[in-house]
Amino acid sequence: MARVGFSKKSVSQNTTIFKIQLLKSMIAGVKKRLIKVDEYYRMAEVGIIKPGDHVELIKGEILEMSPIGSRHAGTVKKLNKLFNRLFDDQVVIGIQDPIRVDEENEPEPDVSILSPREDSYTGNHPTPEDVMAVIEVADSSYEYDFHVKSELYANADIPEYWLINLEKNRIEVYTSPVSGSYGKKQDFLKGDKIPFLDALIPASDII
Repeated sequence: MARVGFSKKSVSQNTTIFKIQLLKSMIAGVKKRLIKVDEYYRMAEVGIIKPGDHVELIKGEILEMSPIGSRHAGTVKKLNKLFNRLFDDQVVIGIQDPIRVDEENEPEPDVSILSPREDSYTGNHPTPEDVMAVIEVADSSYEYDFHVKSELYANADIPEYWLINLEKNRIEVYTSPVSGSYGKKQDFLKGDKIPFLDALIPASDII
């Protein structure tokens, strides 16, 4: 019988290919372990999530949010001042505060416009039924806010979602949520006015 010879190189290549195939099969068999909101808070209590960590729970995963630049931060401040001046006691304004959407989702939108409540939400975080509108200010996070956040808010039947596109100097207002998407979209530029409750808000006051 003839001897079959193997070079060290061919053995090494075959071993590498086998390892890659094995790794792929292992990854394919791994089931992702999603986190519930209660577990998320326990992680914070024991110090796994630190007070300064800029994270939120989306679809059962802890996601790190983009760093907030000066224009982003300044726009949030303008929105806070504007809505408090226009609507006073008609609404409660949340700034980067949690909204308890369901067991696997607790986003922290830049601004949330909430129905008034006697306890000012000290008893528990607002749920979608409390939310009149949410606002996200987007620079580098635009694609994430446009795709992931829009679907999340629409699925929760939040009636109005404002996406402030800093790069394009445009305010996108989404309304009429149906089956995980918003049925209507309007774009507002600097010379336009945005209707909200009983007011017409100049876009130039925001962007």
